[in-house]
Amino acid sequence: MAVRALQPFRHQQYRVLALAMLISLFGHGLWAVSMVYQVRALGGGLLELSITTTALSIGLLACILIGGIAADRLPKHRILLAVEITDAITIGAIALLSLTGTLQLWHLVVVAGLVGASASFFFPAYSALLPGILPPQDLLAANGLEGTARPALSLAAGPALAGVIVAAASPGAALALLALCHVAASIVLTRLGPPQKATPLPDAAGSPASAGSRASALRDLAEGVRYTRRTPWLLWTLLFACVSVLTTVGPIEVLLPFVVSDQLGGDSTMFGGLLAVVGVGSMVGSIVTASRPLPRRYLTWMLAAWGLGSLPLILIGFTNQWWVVAVVGLGWGITGAMGQVIWGTLLQRRVPHHMLGRVSSLDFFVSLALMPVSMALAGPLATIMPMWVIFAIAAVVSPLVAAAAWWGGRLWRDEIDHPLDVGGEGREPVTTAAPES
Repeated sequence: MAVRALQPFRHQQYRVLALAMLISLFGHGLWAVSMVYQVRALGGGLLELSITTTALSIGLLACILIGGIAADRLPKHRILLAVEITDAITIGAIALLSLTGTLQLWHLVVVAGLVGASASFFFPAYSALLPGILPPQDLLAANGLEGTARPALSLAAGPALAGVIVAAASPGAALALLALCHVAASIVLTRLGPPQKATPLPDAAGSPASAGSRASALRDLAEGVRYTRRTPWLLWTLLFACVSVLTTVGPIEVLLPFVVSDQLGGDSTMFGGLLAVVGVGSMVGSIVTASRPLPRRYLTWMLAAWGLGSLPLILIGFTNQWWVVAVVGLGWGITGAMGQVIWGTLLQRRVPHHMLGRVSSLDFFVSLALMPVSMALAGPLATIMPMWVIFAIAAVVSPLVAAAAWWGGRLWRDEIDHPLDVGGEGREPVTTAAPES
């Protein structure tokens, strides 16, 4: 089983891309801590920290659709290189200003916006590049690696090292290390060549998908939206994701800290421990999914993992035991990662390659747009209804909507009509990637 998860590393181009991705994820973890303590070192408080994090979100949200269009128009490996070079320059600049004592808050806010904007170009290009350098049967394992590495590096190793550096030296030193990480990723990406040519696949109507007009970015975006709208498995999954994000993110991100303090009698250490448990669950779910063949009923498995995985959230509203919430968090992390690894693989195997960047960016946009809405609603709702009611809604709505999507979109039929793995080896109706010479 473990051998399957390592199969993508047989390909030299993937080894290069994976190393760059791992460095980038580690850098995200460094940024999360160094940015917070840099704001505090400048005399800022909650308001200033909120402004800085909002700037990052605005940069990400404002550019994510543009990043998807760029991933379909421009050489993807060059986009990744440009992103890393840009981050190295901008973060290196504020690191230098910090170390020389001349950094101001507005510098940090501007760079946070640029970091968000650059991330909006990185991930659509990365997702769209994978099918060009890996054969179809290795995509699940590659997505599993990313799903495993993200919590390990972004939520654990990166923040931990940044905390040590900030304590021993300064936030500027941590930012300097982050800039060096982007320099290293840039050097690695210079070894990444263009992907192999992908074979166009039939579109949702059954006719060959063409590259379409490139006359305008808006036309490109409209093409991606039209494809999403007329592709049932894609449309219904995104509709489910909208409702799921809206009903679950706010309770988890905003209300869980109050559950820890008010119901469990804990502090920030207990809350951090719960987040770590969720991260461990994500790693386990990603590894397990990557180590096995793609399920024959892949849409059913994906929606079941996401939908049923939210049911235990109902326990959070009733318990005063830390271990109960920890078990719920572990399950939440496992099932969320299982669904996400399958979903990323489906995008790469069933979406036409010439519009994969746009569809991936639409997926990111849906989640990014509704996350702040969910978080904004959670607080006011908690003032007018009991906590257990909010978590009960979060627990029940997702499985109901998952069932509605599965039935309404006829996804149970779609996955049979479009098999992807047969006998564990994989059959790909979308595209092929020739073995390396």
